[in-house]
Amino acid sequence: MEQGNVTIAPAKGKLGVLLPGMGAVSTTLIAGVELVKKGLGRPVGSLTQYGTIRLGKRTENNQPLIKDFVPLAGLDDLVFGGWDIFGDNCYEAALHAGVIEPERLKLVQEELEAITPLKAVFDQNYVRRLSGPHIKTGQNKYELALQLMEDIEAFQDRTGATRMVMPWCGSTEVFMETDDVHKTLLAFEAGMKDNHPAITPSMLYAYAAIMSNVPFANGAPNLTVDIPALQELASDRGVPICGKDFKTGQTLMKTIMAPGLKARMLGLSGWFSTNILGNRDGDVLHDPSSFRTKEQSKLSVLEYILQPELNEELYGDYEHQVHIHYYPPRGDNKEGWDNIDIFGWLDYPMQIKVNFLCRDSILAAPVALDLVLFMDLAQRSGMSGIQEWLSFYFKSPMCAPFLYPEHDLFIQLTKLKNTLRYLTQ
Repeated sequence: MEQGNVTIAPAKGKLGVLLPGMGAVSTTLIAGVELVKKGLGRPVGSLTQYGTIRLGKRTENNQPLIKDFVPLAGLDDLVFGGWDIFGDNCYEAALHAGVIEPERLKLVQEELEAITPLKAVFDQNYVRRLSGPHIKTGQNKYELALQLMEDIEAFQDRTGATRMVMPWCGSTEVFMETDDVHKTLLAFEAGMKDNHPAITPSMLYAYAAIMSNVPFANGAPNLTVDIPALQELASDRGVPICGKDFKTGQTLMKTIMAPGLKARMLGLSGWFSTNILGNRDGDVLHDPSSFRTKEQSKLSVLEYILQPELNEELYGDYEHQVHIHYYPPRGDNKEGWDNIDIFGWLDYPMQIKVNFLCRDSILAAPVALDLVLFMDLAQRSGMSGIQEWLSFYFKSPMCAPFLYPEHDLFIQLTKLKNTLRYLTQ
C-alpha cells in the first residue's frame, strides 16, 4: 500500500514471534499477549498499543494512536515459538519464572501449554552459570546454524505465519570484543565451520534469522549483530536488525533523569548505582564475565547523554559506578538504588536518591512486543540493516560506525515518531 513516502506491504496473515530463550521475559510476553487477547489484561507500557503521535500543528488537535496511524500487525495475528535449554512448555516455564500469578496463568493455560520450546543452541563457555538438557548437537557451529534455519522454516510451515521476527530474550553472554572473524561474512562463515571461539550462540541465532529473512532484535548486551559480518549480511538480504539490551529498570530511569540535569545545566559529581535481583538473569550476571558485558552496556549511558567533551566544567570529572547483586529471594522483582551527587549555583552540592522497586519482566515484555511490531513494520517498509530509530528501547543502541549512539530517551522518542511520520506522510 502507498503510505506517504514509502510503499508499505500490508500486515496480512499471521506474524510469527520466534524467541531464543523462553524464560521470564518470553513467557511474560506470551502470557500477557494471550491475556490481552481475551480482555483479561491491559498492555500497559507498550507504545504501539497506547502511544499517540501528533500530526500537523498543535492547534489542529490531531493525535491518533500509533497503532491507528501506521499499519501494525494486530495482537490476534501473533503466533509464538522458540528455543530453550529446558524442555518445559510455556505454561510450566511461566509458573517457574514466577512473574505472573498461577491463578492468572490458569486463564491462558491451554494457549501456553501448546507452546513447547525447541532444543536450543547453547554452550556453557558463553553463559557459565546455566546448564540444561534440551540442547542441539552438531559437528560445528555452521551445522547448528543450519539446524536453526530448519527450525524457522518448520515453524512457518506449522503455524502458517506469513512473516516472522526474532527478538533475543536469552541470557547475557560473556564479554566479547570484535575479532577478525567478525569483520567479513566470508570470515564469519569460515569461522562457524572451524568452531571459532569468538562466534557465540547468539550470533548463530542472528545468522540463522537473517539468512531466513527474519528481522532480529537483540535484547541482551551481547555483541551478537553488532559486528560487521552480520550487519553486511542484513543489508545485503534486506533484513532489519537492532539492539542491544532492553532498556527497562535502572537504565530507563537514568535516561529519563540525566537529560533533565543536562537541560538545567546542573553539574554531576557522581552517580552510584546498584541493583539486586534474583531471577535467571541475576544468576547469570553473578558470573564476572557476563557482568562485564552488562556493565559496558550500562556505563555508556551517561557519557553520551551528558557529552562531557562539550560541558567539561559540569560533566568532565564525575564518578560513575554500576553494581549488580544476585539475591534469590527477590526473584523477578528487581530493586535499583541510585545515589546522585550534583552541584548547582556557586557549586553548592545537592543529592538525589532513587529507589526503584520494579518488576524486570513486566517492564521488558512491552518492549519486546513493540520491537516485534515495529521490526515487522520496518521489513514491510523495505528498511534493512541497523534500525537506529528503535534506539528508544535499548540501553546500548546500535548505530552506523560513523555516528555516536543516542541515549537521551526524549530524543530517541522524537526520532522514533519522526520515522513513523516519514513512512506515512
